[in-house]
Amino acid sequence: MSQILKCLRVLGDATRVRLAALLQQGELSVNELQRITRLSQPRISTHLGMLRETGLIESRREGRRTFYRLSRSPSPGAADCLRLAILGTHETHTHRSDLVNLKRVLQLRADRAQTYFSQVAGRYDRRYGPGRSWQAFGQFLLRILPPLDIADLGSGEGLLGELLARRARKVVCVDNSRRIVQFGQRKARRNGLGNLEFRHGDMEQPPIPPRSMDLVLFSQALHHAQSPQLAIAAAHRILRIGGQILILDLLQHDFANARDLYGDTWLGFAESDLHQWLEDAGFKAIEIALVAREAEAPHFQTLLATATR
Repeated sequence: MSQILKCLRVLGDATRVRLAALLQQGELSVNELQRITRLSQPRISTHLGMLRETGLIESRREGRRTFYRLSRSPSPGAADCLRLAILGTHETHTHRSDLVNLKRVLQLRADRAQTYFSQVAGRYDRRYGPGRSWQAFGQFLLRILPPLDIADLGSGEGLLGELLARRARKVVCVDNSRRIVQFGQRKARRNGLGNLEFRHGDMEQPPIPPRSMDLVLFSQALHHAQSPQLAIAAAHRILRIGGQILILDLLQHDFANARDLYGDTWLGFAESDLHQWLEDAGFKAIEIALVAREAEAPHFQTLLATATR
């Protein structure tokens, strides 16, 4: 079989062409390709192996990782086949999200601090140490918090707000349930937290003046919003210049029962969608990372998104 026919055969698979299109943007590892595409690592490795055998891509080792890129010296016919195949990916539904996720992954690569934190977090509870716990660790980090004006949108009964109010200048919890707001107000008074305030309202139109907050939080709340885009845009509106948004929410999943069991409106979010909504709202320095995965089925995974106004 001629080289051109071999290339056409390999490029007849949409997944292989999708991976080749990403490698056209630069050198990537299997782990990075998995983060971008959410395909399984074994599946990615298999397709990369076929592309490499045909001479369309090449690889290099760096420590324990292997990086892949398009071949720097493909045969003329193979280069033409690859160019036309990659051009066709622009018409696929995955192209836009792949480019957004590629941008996010390259940012994470540059930010080694995030990688280091993930490694530390993974080791933290591996061995017992007297007095060492996530509860104590959280209290320790809380003491570092500067005096900020914080908005917790979709706060529920305000457990997070109550904790933050012990260090923040002011915390405003917004929830659309009057009953929860009244409960939170009573609890704040009982605990002597005069800087913790509860307001009835919607996270998409929070009753907070523009440019009055230093930090806006969505803690497992955004998947209850009717329009997450509007909620993120509202967060941008109420933040001061240089203020930050933190979103802790679920990675997109297929556990449809969550709608009935937990009242969820959205079944989590794709990283590319969160990135696009933050960018559209005007946020900068956007970072999105997968920070937790539940051991029990349905194995919900948690994303942490941060950005600056």
